[in-house]
Amino acid sequence: MTVFSPLSKRFSGGVLSLFFLLACLAPSVATAAKPVALKTTKPTKATKNKVVLGKALGHSAAVIALAQRISSEHQLPKTWVQQHIAAARLLPQVLQMVLPPTVPSAKNWQAYRSRFLQADRIQAGVAFAKRYADDLQRAEQSYGVPSAYVLGVLGVETFFGQHQGQFRVLDALATLSVAFPKDHPYASERKAFFENELGQHLQQLRQQPALKNQLGSFAGASGWPQFMPSSIAKFAVDFDGDGRIDLTKSPMDAIGSVAHYFQAYGWNNGMPTHFAVKVNANEGDLAALLAPDIVPSWSLAHLQSKGIEVTGAASYAKPLALVQLFNADDPPSYVAGTDNFFVITRYNRSSYYALAVIELGQAVEKALAE
Repeated sequence: MTVFSPLSKRFSGGVLSLFFLLACLAPSVATAAKPVALKTTKPTKATKNKVVLGKALGHSAAVIALAQRISSEHQLPKTWVQQHIAAARLLPQVLQMVLPPTVPSAKNWQAYRSRFLQADRIQAGVAFAKRYADDLQRAEQSYGVPSAYVLGVLGVETFFGQHQGQFRVLDALATLSVAFPKDHPYASERKAFFENELGQHLQQLRQQPALKNQLGSFAGASGWPQFMPSSIAKFAVDFDGDGRIDLTKSPMDAIGSVAHYFQAYGWNNGMPTHFAVKVNANEGDLAALLAPDIVPSWSLAHLQSKGIEVTGAASYAKPLALVQLFNADDPPSYVAGTDNFFVITRYNRSSYYALAVIELGQAVEKALAE
């Protein structure tokens, strides 16, 4: 993802995964200023792994108007805001990366899972878990969130801190606030979202000038847990007790912040995240059961009456979600998600993401026990 207020039924988290940003961001009802005219080129093979800096945004009419709005909404000095936005560098790569793919790839749970359940990522998790065992245990005691899920998030998001992003957060957020591509299907809504995140980041920069060169993802998410600025404001905690919050250099702060995030979204300690299922429903019933997506909506009895066999849930009395995951040419996979499964999707509204977090955390704990 700390985390933002809901923007729509498709987006309610404030932490954005680098892998699922575009799926997570959803339209809001806000509007934004007309984007400035901009000509961009797609990064070449030689530059796609290198940050390409454009010109400073300067004191254009769009920058002046943006500074006025941010100054008013976030109670910041207008001149100071305008100076920082004007000095931010345009990032052409970011404007390409935020666009939907021209040829969307088919969802494939097995392929997605294999990207995160790698031996080297699991071993990195083992090393991390050993080094920060006391902090993970303290986070579980403080927030009621088992360490496996904190490990899963940090492993999926940044390979346990190894890949925190290469774009300066101020540049990325200013680029997306001023020059968001006009041909994006939700251009004004997304611009408004990034404008708010820029305002949040400038508030934090005002208090901590060292954040001027903070690096993060192309969307402005930063640190071990990839929190957006609004998520930092709401959920980040000083878990190492040094008097400041640093999600980039303090793994302890990251551990506490992720656990706090889950707690804030209603984590229920002791509740499973999901159950295995076998689907024998007819096409019509299956479509109806899948309609609520990841939102727990059905009683166990109702699922069973429609031909859904749920393993190990005989004593479970809360609503469940029937979750479908596609597997390219193979039949889909299914699980019955609980309220805790839904909480994980507040970090990234994707069942694929949630299950990857769960299984990576479990794999790390299993390797620890061997």
